[in-house]
Amino acid sequence: MDNKDKKRPPVCSFCGIEQSAETPLITGSDGYICEACVELAHQVISSWGRKKALREIHSPPPLEIKNLLDQYIIGQDLAKEVLSVAVYNHYKRLRHGRQSTTLHDSDEHVEISKSNVLLLGPSGTGKTLLASTLAKIVGVPFAIADATTLTQAGYVGEDAESILVRLLDVADGNIEHAEWGIVYIDEIDKLARVSESAVVSRDVGGEGVQQALLKLIEGTQVKLPAKNQRREEGKTITLDTQNILFIVGGAFAGLEQHITQRVQPKQNNIGFHTAFDDVDKLSPEQLLAEVQPADLRRFGLIPEFIGRLPIIAVLEELDEEALVKILTEPRNALTKQYQQLFAYEEAGLDFTEDALKAIARHALERGTGARGLRSILEHLLRKTMFELPSRKDVERCLIEESAVEGESEVHLELKTEQAVSANAS
Repeated sequence: MDNKDKKRPPVCSFCGIEQSAETPLITGSDGYICEACVELAHQVISSWGRKKALREIHSPPPLEIKNLLDQYIIGQDLAKEVLSVAVYNHYKRLRHGRQSTTLHDSDEHVEISKSNVLLLGPSGTGKTLLASTLAKIVGVPFAIADATTLTQAGYVGEDAESILVRLLDVADGNIEHAEWGIVYIDEIDKLARVSESAVVSRDVGGEGVQQALLKLIEGTQVKLPAKNQRREEGKTITLDTQNILFIVGGAFAGLEQHITQRVQPKQNNIGFHTAFDDVDKLSPEQLLAEVQPADLRRFGLIPEFIGRLPIIAVLEELDEEALVKILTEPRNALTKQYQQLFAYEEAGLDFTEDALKAIARHALERGTGARGLRSILEHLLRKTMFELPSRKDVERCLIEESAVEGESEVHLELKTEQAVSANAS
């Protein structure tokens, strides 16, 4: 019996399978393990990491998400509602869903597809701010990429995988956290093909990049260079993009023309098309609200790319009233930021209502939307911020309309002599 026990081949300590030429075993100090059990153990440990990462994600209901967005972003109610629902459903899908492992999986299990978002709107309407604020609300890594810097593999510039490298850096190298992140790709309209022809020569930053982004957006496993302290060459890690939410945005200047051509009724059209008899009277936002995949295809996006962005949100052009609210109402409003900077120098900063309107008018004239507000304020307050740290006699700075128009200087209210001497002591 002893001789027979000695000749018995070793077995896996987990599943009990015997070692053979087809089934090698890894030898440990107190047992053995087969390849199948190694893979199973890896899946179990990976699921632990994913569950731990999910516990750190806070995904409030859509109404609460919109209320939080309202604290940072003025207007764009429709876009906020669309994004709130999309983000909530995306992380609800991750929290309750499970991946199918076989073709004969339970019929009761329904796989929910990922819903990526396309943001349409003029420059400076808050597309980037919406995406970054959503990531802060949910508490996931967030990366921004500019589509104009992306090129096909083999050409000078960044390839599509560089976006994931950036996301992994934001997640401090934590793969599990990066795989639940949000990626925003701006200026996506710049990837439009220069022609609807199937043959376009050297379109290195257009259709080729759209093709490269297809698998990333839909979901695939991408090998990225590993970043560790040793910086070992050739080491790679695998990042799964199936659970990464992609939000892409662009101004799509000229898209209204394609929509107009589609909805403009011909002389012999009747019935449904009569609703657009006054298409020339529609605003650009109203036209964009009628956008269809066919319009995006004529603009220059390939059908496969459009199909991976099922949710479309249209952002409205900002008017003077909205820009004044942006200056004053959000938690991180620009006027509040500059007031805090002046408070550090023990001086107040106030704006008259007419001054705020004048700043908004200048931003509209520049055509840069809310993005131009900061540069206007920097130019307006530059001289005051240069002199203020060296003065101790300024109690309050008042910005009036005449100062915004360049007709006068910023009005400075000085402290009393007693206050100046008290601060000096």
